[in-house]
Amino acid sequence: MKRRSFVGAAAGAGFFLSGCDFSLRDGVLNPCVPELPADLREHPLVQAAWRGIDAGKVWDSHCHAFGDGASGSGLWFNPRLNNIWKPVGYAQKAMYVNASCVDESAGRADQSFVERLLAQCRAMAPGFKVMLFGFDWARDEAGAAMPERSTFHVPDKYVAGLAKSHSAQIEWVASIHPYDPAALDRLDAAAAQGARAIKWLPSAQNIDPADARCDRYFAKLAALKMPLISHAGDERAVHGFGEHLGNPLRLRRPLDAGVKVVIAHCASLGVGEDIDSASGAMLPNFELFARLMDEPGYRSNLLGDIAAVTQGNRMGVLSKLLERPEWHSRLVNGSDYPLPGIVPLIYLKAVVEQKMLDPAALDTLRRLREVNVLLFDFVLKRSLNLNGRGFAPATFETASFFRRPA
Repeated sequence: MKRRSFVGAAAGAGFFLSGCDFSLRDGVLNPCVPELPADLREHPLVQAAWRGIDAGKVWDSHCHAFGDGASGSGLWFNPRLNNIWKPVGYAQKAMYVNASCVDESAGRADQSFVERLLAQCRAMAPGFKVMLFGFDWARDEAGAAMPERSTFHVPDKYVAGLAKSHSAQIEWVASIHPYDPAALDRLDAAAAQGARAIKWLPSAQNIDPADARCDRYFAKLAALKMPLISHAGDERAVHGFGEHLGNPLRLRRPLDAGVKVVIAHCASLGVGEDIDSASGAMLPNFELFARLMDEPGYRSNLLGDIAAVTQGNRMGVLSKLLERPEWHSRLVNGSDYPLPGIVPLIYLKAVVEQKMLDPAALDTLRRLREVNVLLFDFVLKRSLNLNGRGFAPATFETASFFRRPA
């Protein structure tokens, strides 16, 4: 695999500049060990993680595709990420490449990403799947694509094709911008092709979930019984049109329209305006998320995903999530693949120091991360325990939520 000699210094600089809690104490590069050793597969920590879980219901609900499009896939990332004089984006791309163990030699990036992802899926318990996201362009107010303001693009056609070719391992999630004049037709087509949900990242794609222009879109989602997975809270990896668009309270509009909404990352970063109140106070986004979760009217159609909540910059909400068992059937696990493979983002000893992880698990988890990021994320979250309480099996058995009723 092609490696970049600059990656350590560049990545450290890049993620510090991005505002992440980025630790070098567990190292920098993921060595990308090719196969899961038998002793890890049979390790008591791994076996315990699967105990009491129906693996056939475990769909990792938050996974990203990555590639350069050289294979004709349509995958695209902004050329500015190749510019060494723009160190933040340059370093971030380098870390995504390493985390997903992509081979950057000519024409190999797209296929090597898929090969590595499938190998990791097959090493999980039988029945496990990933939900792989498309990612629409940033669009202007008229719905025209804006590549110059986009960081990356993953065509729905690409992830739908992977799900069709690898149906035992992959489900797919469409990404359809509501301002696109063809959005409603695209929603119908995605549903007909088996999409399990719709993915938005409002601040990066220029989407206001509270805009009345989205009402027909929301009515269509509700009619199709198609969940909306929307990022909320600050976004540190992909920048664009303003963090106010990630305010979780802006998702009241689709919720009130009867759409099933998954708030990604449980809105675990940043602060947002309390638009429910005339005071306009700025409150932690997680507190605004919790307000929505606690409203009786949303108990049937609001969930939060716990993707990335073990990262250093999001760990402040981890104990709060563990302490709310009444939420656990409404939390869905996702890895945010390939991000858990970025070694400095998750400093395991910090989880131990906060008394949520047995220190005896450290070496095994570190080894798992080197060979199987999906298994690492699953075992880590299944091993969390605060005062005798961990996440419930229902948090991981997500398939029933994303299987659309006939």
